Order: sequence, then C-alpha cells, then structure tokens
Amino acid sequence: MTLFAVILTYNEARHIKECIESLRFADAIIVFDSFSSDDTLQIARESGVEVSQRKFDDYAGQRNAALKYVEGRADCVLFVDADERGTPELAAEVQTVIHNEDIVAWRVPRFNYIFGKLTQGAGWYPDYQTRLLRVGKAHYDPARKVHELVVLDGAEGTLHQHFIHLNYETVQQFHTKQKRYSAYDANILYQQGIHPKPQNFILQPVRQFWWRFVTLKGYQDGWHGFRLSALMGWYEFRKYIYLRNLWRGNK
Repeated sequence: MTLFAVILTYNEARHIKECIESLRFADAIIVFDSFSSDDTLQIARESGVEVSQRKFDDYAGQRNAALKYVEGRADCVLFVDADERGTPELAAEVQTVIHNEDIVAWRVPRFNYIFGKLTQGAGWYPDYQTRLLRVGKAHYDPARKVHELVVLDGAEGTLHQHFIHLNYETVQQFHTKQKRYSAYDANILYQQGIHPKPQNFILQPVRQFWWRFVTLKGYQDGWHGFRLSALMGWYEFRKYIYLRNLWRGNK
C-alpha cells in the first residue's frame, strides 16, 4: 500500500519544516499550498518534498482537489495540518492498518496544546479527525465549507495513536478563529430560518459553559479548563448576536 502524506498550507513557514520531518514515514509528502506569500514553499522545496498550488475556495474543496491530485499514485492519503505533528507510534500504527482493505478511512485522535498547555477536557480530547483515507473511497461533502464532513464508501476505523496538535498558541489567535466560527454557525441558523429568542442570549451561553466545564470535564484542566469553557460560552453568546444582526439585515 502506497501512503502519501498531504499537508494543506497557507503561510505556514513557522510550522512546515517540523511537520514535514514528522511525516518521513510516508512514501511521499505533498505540500498542497494556497499560494503562500511567506517562505512556506521555499522551506518545503528545500526539504525535498513535492509542492502543488491551488487557489483556496474552502477546506472541503481543497481536500477534494488534493485527493484527485494523487489519484493513480497513492492508495491511501494521510491529511495533516501544518500545526500538527506525527509521532513514531502513529507512524507504526498507520503503516499497519492501511493493509486492512475492509476499512476505507480511520479517525485519528489528537493531543491538543492550547496556549501551550495539553488540554484533555472541555471537548478538546480525544478530538477525533477522519484523516487517513483510502483514495477513491472517500470524499468531502462540498456543502460543508468549514468543519469538513467526510463521505465514505465503506467502513471507518479508529486509531489509538495520536497527532500532536499545536492548537491556539495565543488568546488573540483563539479569538480570531472563534469569531469566524460563530459567524459561520449563525449563518447556518439563519439559512434554516431560525430566529433568536430573548432567552437564547442567556441560556445558550450558560449551557455551553456547563457542557464544556462539567459534562466534558473541563474542570480536569483547572483554571485553564474554566477559562476555555467560559470563552466558548462567550462565543455562543456572540453567535446569537450575529444571528440577530442577520435578521435585522446587517450582513
């Protein structure tokens, strides 16, 4: 079985070299770039890996294009983000499971480091991502522009070994991405014809905090888990602010 590792990139000069080095177990590594303006491509080429570029439309489109790009060359693809790292343990498991042809995709758990701290509560663990795919047996739903959904022609398995995910490094980075997610989720509610109710602005943020901190055991991470749960409650509130603005005609 031929395994290609595919790294989607846009201005990932800070991460790309270490990411590539952690994936040397693959038969080939492809940096699938969205026309970076930093040194991402130079570093990738100096590392001796293949580089391809495609204008970014959305994540589902980018991953589907990468799958098409490797058709006829790879039996399996391991999608990796530039801020993720493979491990020797993950490499060994991947190289074993791809020979099981009864399975067409595998979920990979992730260890998330948020603000530099390993986070195992509040919904950030095990954080399964369907990333190991058999070429020709999987594609991404084009209707899901964010939080991609993999459509499979067969059974899915689950790996035991992990990616290391160097997730949000700063609070500002966290805020930037969560604002985008909140707006995206609000737009989905708007398209479904859902109007915000007065109680949503209080009850939904409280429920989000409780779900993160208590149900998903954010308390296990102490103050760090409390802060993350509170931040996610705040962005639940923001989601309904966005939704209200959409109904008022403020796009």
